Amino acid sequence: MKGYLLLLVLFGICNAQSRLGSYNIDSTISVSGISSGAYMANQFHVAQSKKVIGAALFAGGPYYCASGNMLTATNACMKFPSSINVNSLKSQTQRYANSGLIDPVLNLANSKVFIFSGSRDSVVVPGVVKKLEEYYLSYVNSGNVRTVYDIPVEHGMPTDSYGGACGSTNSEYINNCGYNGAYEALNHIYGGLRKPSSSAGLTGQLILFDQSEYFKLAPAVSYGMDTAGYVYIPSSCQSSTRCRLHIAFHGCLQGRAKIGDRYARNAGYNQVADLNNLIILYPQAKSNLTNPNGCWDWWGFSSYAYANKNGFQMTGVERMMLRTLGQY
Repeated sequence: MKGYLLLLVLFGICNAQSRLGSYNIDSTISVSGISSGAYMANQFHVAQSKKVIGAALFAGGPYYCASGNMLTATNACMKFPSSINVNSLKSQTQRYANSGLIDPVLNLANSKVFIFSGSRDSVVVPGVVKKLEEYYLSYVNSGNVRTVYDIPVEHGMPTDSYGGACGSTNSEYINNCGYNGAYEALNHIYGGLRKPSSSAGLTGQLILFDQSEYFKLAPAVSYGMDTAGYVYIPSSCQSSTRCRLHIAFHGCLQGRAKIGDRYARNAGYNQVADLNNLIILYPQAKSNLTNPNGCWDWWGFSSYAYANKNGFQMTGVERMMLRTLGQY
């Protein structure tokens, strides 16, 4: 009996993960994230601004805020915005751009940026998020930046139909607030999107794919990455329809190893994707000894180059992006 169960487990492991596919995707790639995922989305946007045309950041601070220091990350960059020097962060941004480690900052000018901070957020306080706004306004045309600070959300992804109480934290960090954060963010970036109803069903597939192949020098977990990620493919995008790619970064304690596929299923992106020909890529971070909460690397636990194109997580996600485009 034990041998039979083991065979079933092994069969499930072998067959659960597929290879990430390539699709008919145009050049309008965007990113979003919550908490550590917001920091990661910001890093990816700034580094890949030739390809990424917009970003939505929920409860995150400015680029390179932690400056490679975990104590700075958990103090200034979460609780004490008065300690954040945006001019210093801009100087580091320019140094990276001058060295070719990120794309030229001029690419950011026409980006669409959506910035959200819940008025009750006690984990990453609104003042830190306003520093992110200040940072972006140094590069992005002001009319392209939309900010939302007046929704009474604690720390979590706001939805219109799923999650815990809006003003309290919960183990999934998804809050039912009668506010469709995923739609508002994507609609700001792309414009003219159809809005799903709160009871909308799904026509596409949430697929578990192998992330291991995107990390070359060491196992994925060495860099705080899971061996598998998720991708949502609307039924329209499984045919010849030309679709757009959005990369959604979960927050700490929201990865597959912590809550399974609940963030990928319930954050609100898939319903928007179904109606608007969007493919949603959900890369998955994972806990290791230097990253016990399964956060994205926004302070340097995986590499000193964590915030530029040479960062291991940044490179891995770039390869996933290129695979969906048929370029890797």
